[in-house]
Amino acid sequence: MHDHQLQSILRHMPAGIATLLGPELRYGFVNEAMQALLGGHTPTGEPLAEHRGGLAADLLEVMQQVYLSGRPYVAKAYPFASSDPELPNATATKRYFDLALEPLHDENDQPQGLLLFAVDVTGQEEARQRAHELSLETRRLDARLRVLTETAPQITFTVDAEGQYEYVSPQWYYFTGQPPTADLNAIWPLLIHPDDRLRALYHADAARAAGVGWSFEYRLRRHDGQYRWMLSRALPELHAPDKPVFWHGAVTEVHDQRELSEVLRRGEAELRFLADSIPQLIWTATAEGFIDYYNQHTGDYTGLSAQELGPTGWVALLDSSEQAAAARRWVHSVASGDDYEGLYRMRRHDGQYRWHIIRARQLADSRGLRWFGACTDVDDQHRLREVLQTQYDELARTNRDLDTFVYTASHDLKQPLFNLRGLFEELRRTATFQDPEQEQLLAMVDEALSQLDGTLQELAATVQDQRELAAPTENLDLRSVLEEVLLGLRTQVQEVKATIDLELSAAPTLVYGRANLRSVLHNLLSNALKFADPNRPAHVQIISSISEAGQPQLTVQDNGVGMELRQDPATFFQLFERQNPQVPGAGVGLYLVQRILDSRGGHLEVTSTVGQGTTFTVHWFE
Repeated sequence: MHDHQLQSILRHMPAGIATLLGPELRYGFVNEAMQALLGGHTPTGEPLAEHRGGLAADLLEVMQQVYLSGRPYVAKAYPFASSDPELPNATATKRYFDLALEPLHDENDQPQGLLLFAVDVTGQEEARQRAHELSLETRRLDARLRVLTETAPQITFTVDAEGQYEYVSPQWYYFTGQPPTADLNAIWPLLIHPDDRLRALYHADAARAAGVGWSFEYRLRRHDGQYRWMLSRALPELHAPDKPVFWHGAVTEVHDQRELSEVLRRGEAELRFLADSIPQLIWTATAEGFIDYYNQHTGDYTGLSAQELGPTGWVALLDSSEQAAAARRWVHSVASGDDYEGLYRMRRHDGQYRWHIIRARQLADSRGLRWFGACTDVDDQHRLREVLQTQYDELARTNRDLDTFVYTASHDLKQPLFNLRGLFEELRRTATFQDPEQEQLLAMVDEALSQLDGTLQELAATVQDQRELAAPTENLDLRSVLEEVLLGLRTQVQEVKATIDLELSAAPTLVYGRANLRSVLHNLLSNALKFADPNRPAHVQIISSISEAGQPQLTVQDNGVGMELRQDPATFFQLFERQNPQVPGAGVGLYLVQRILDSRGGHLEVTSTVGQGTTFTVHWFE
């Protein structure tokens, strides 16, 4: 009766229980929990090896050893892969059991079998494995965090609620030069600048007492004895509902940033002082175009305060007829980022409108986009320019009238000249004089008429060339133009048996007006031929080169009679100025050359030796 009750109790126990009899470990008693563990097929009397269910071979071997040795054995968290027999396609699940193997003996203390006891510890084993995995992950993250904190250019630390340092990264020792054996809690406060020490300690203590983080700056002594500004920041490690017991933080050097900020602050103050000191209307505006600053002169000039001027103050000060156009242009500049510039009339505090140039440019910096503008009073210059423009227009009109008069006069005087020459030729042909100086007087009259004719022609040519001073420029081949000029002077070249050498390889082309270039070359070459020495064949060298300033230049050198130059070179190129009265001429050619070169930004130089020759150097551009 008692055995039956005991078996009933054992059969329904949550732990698995089985008896294995004999050396073959045949199934004896197997309760329901063990049946489920072994897969539900445990025929009584059959060897365990033939119906082992989820038992592995190594466990069978261990059971045999326990049976033979008679020593009990416990296997902790032994894994079983089991599945629901009612669901043939069900996925096997792994469960863990503590297995106790206890030898059974008969009355003679002989081995009789084994008692197998299995307790399900799946929950505990999975929790242990998860705790182990979390421990590994924690160690890995801790190692990573340590690497990060010890390689970052910052000092990291951990301090407890009492202000005692639990950890500090190696950067602190590198920065301060303290040995690793130094007492951190005793040394750190002493390294803070005396002027900052009390403030820094108070901020840290107050934050720990309140259970909050902190952020403040102080100076810390570096290994070289220099104090550097540092930013200390820390946050509490919160474990609700308890108060924090640790603060984790970092100390970052901000010395350069602080000095730069101080320099910028001083620079901004100096710029504002400078802006308030200059007699211009200076203002700044936001990226949207609204003015947020006016200098002091703006208030003095307009008689209005910054609040009265408002965000669009300078536009409202313009003449009413110009406000709309100025505002549209300002809106366009703000939208596109283009520079703003315009000339407008702006009202002064006395109600007078004066001309101003208004300029503004956009600047992008760390604070974003901003506009910087200035309104410059140019009323006096504007009115002066209007007067000068009026005078210039009058002078230009007078000059044109004068040119027209000279040209007309020279043209109209040609007819009387032709009449005089005709009368003189008729007089020479028909009249007789009883005068021994007759031929000399006739020659003098003939020469005077020829000089008058030449002067009239030179005047007409001069006016024509001056009208062509503003002719458009083009890229000209010097050799081609020179050959064209020499073709027109071939008669003079043949008369003096001149040799012309051209060396133009250094600067073969010139950007110039074609008519101007022909006039310059014609006058210089005709002068060289005109002043040829009658005692030797004429030799003219024309050399093109590049000056030290990198500009093209031309040298015309002859071996003529030369001239004696005056000390004042300015008089050399004056109109009707003649250097050698014995040679016929009107004194207009060199004047015209100088005028052409001046109009193009160049000048003419001359050197000469009497009896040896003259050299002209043409500097086309300065």
